[in-house]
Amino acid sequence: MIQFRYAAPVAAALVFTVPAHAQLGDLDEALRTTPIQAEQLREGLHVLFGVGGAIVVSIGEQGVLAVDDQFPEMAPKYKEKIRELGGGDIDFVINTHWHFDHADGNMALGPEGTWIVAHENARRMMMQDNVINLVTMQRDQPAYPAAALPVITFADGMMFHFNGEPIELLHFGPAHTTGDTAVIFRRHNVVHMGDVFNNAGYPFIDAGNGGSLDGVIEFCTRVLERIDERTTVVPGHGPVATHAVLEAYVAMLSTVRDRLSGLIDEGASLEQIVAARPTEEFDETYGNPASFLDRAYTSLVRDR
Repeated sequence: MIQFRYAAPVAAALVFTVPAHAQLGDLDEALRTTPIQAEQLREGLHVLFGVGGAIVVSIGEQGVLAVDDQFPEMAPKYKEKIRELGGGDIDFVINTHWHFDHADGNMALGPEGTWIVAHENARRMMMQDNVINLVTMQRDQPAYPAAALPVITFADGMMFHFNGEPIELLHFGPAHTTGDTAVIFRRHNVVHMGDVFNNAGYPFIDAGNGGSLDGVIEFCTRVLERIDERTTVVPGHGPVATHAVLEAYVAMLSTVRDRLSGLIDEGASLEQIVAARPTEEFDETYGNPASFLDRAYTSLVRDR
């Protein structure tokens, strides 16, 4: 079985579960039938929910800047929603990382002239064929065509000055992937975390492609140092959150990481770690930990 989570403005992300062999058909159905819903974060700044990662859009005198772009099939829907909100064509899109549910929309936007921006490692991954180990199945992600690739990349950080505010792009090393970007809208005091922060359950760590549990903790901690208690935090999936919710997420991950490290030091196998239930008190909040423990264990063993 595989779960596809897509962000929604409700208490938890909507989830539909399908057998692996029926995966594409059910995803296709969701792409056809799911509407785009908008939630205003601040004046001129909205988050859009559909199928795939949450999209933040800045709409103003200079145009439209989006963070993430879901799937190509969703592009006509969110472009229509942007027009309803007073915007026009999407001038820039920032990919928080290279995974299909956040960046496949590049294939719709890039050929239309949207300037695509991402971390240099995200672009590198988009240039090659990849396999994502989702634990319950393997997901192939082919290389993107040239028109869908980022045309602007950065290493550690960069700044936009767009629609009257500084927009800061930050990277702190391998985390969810090796090419994650946090996007801080400084005037609006909003940060989009991509999938480094999952507010719909335990995070997915793409350990097979360099992702790291230690890195997720470090990345979130470094972002927390650069925002304040009033910051609105947009996760890759799940409802919009607060500084306190992100802090609790980091505390949970740190506790679980320390427990896993202790068990690994004792020679425990993955099966023994799962049986020890190191996430037990967090499961009511974050759900089934099976895939998370698999990828977290893999990353910790690899990084030793």
